[in-house]
Amino acid sequence: MKLIFLGVGEAADENYPNNSHLILSKTKLLLDCGSSVPPQVWKYNDDQEFLDAVYISHSHADHYFGIPSLLLRMFEENRKKPLTIICQKEVKEKIKILFDLGYPSTFKNLDFELKFIDAEESKEIKFNELKLEFALTTHGNPCLAVKVSDGKNSVCYIGDGGFNEKTKALAKDSDLIIGEAYQFEKEEEGHSTVKKLLETAEKNNIKCLALTHINRFVRRNEIEKIKEYISKSKIKVIIAEPMEEYPF
Repeated sequence: MKLIFLGVGEAADENYPNNSHLILSKTKLLLDCGSSVPPQVWKYNDDQEFLDAVYISHSHADHYFGIPSLLLRMFEENRKKPLTIICQKEVKEKIKILFDLGYPSTFKNLDFELKFIDAEESKEIKFNELKLEFALTTHGNPCLAVKVSDGKNSVCYIGDGGFNEKTKALAKDSDLIIGEAYQFEKEEEGHSTVKKLLETAEKNNIKCLALTHINRFVRRNEIEKIKEYISKSKIKVIIAEPMEEYPF
């Protein structure tokens, strides 16, 4: 297994594509698909058959508004292989509405099968060689963190929001946590901070913490402070960059 940080930005950052990541195993799984993500997918691999599945953590625009253009290109380039979307039930209905709004009639005319698998807290899904487990974060819009493992390695993608006891239990012993580091230390409802992420990672046997979804103003004004802070960490911490590869 390896992981590509396709995008690491928050909702409105003009310099960093939306938070989204590729898990590359025998199965190719995309984690979240905001509006600025599809070009990143095609830059990495322009084969319309490349992806096997997409996971959507929650229904904020920067995490799923890219689905219509992703599917449209697959349709235009004659994809035949089925594509699976794993998400919460309410997100599934929003995706269907969004696609029909963006490209009327295309949804029902897809030449490939679009499958949906419902994700729920405490549910375990086996998808080919991958195991997916879920826990709700402390976000304003119900967001499911996901832990993906292939039997050897595991990555826990938080999506948006902070940790609660179930999220901590999900993340425990992961090789990599991809955390939403929206602020450095300022408390903001529905979001996490660099300090809280690092504290949680150090207490839960995490090998590496990747900081993503950093507020654009924090990037501009506090990034050196963040670098100094994480340099003193007991574990490996990286400030992920777009298209950076993480080998397990």
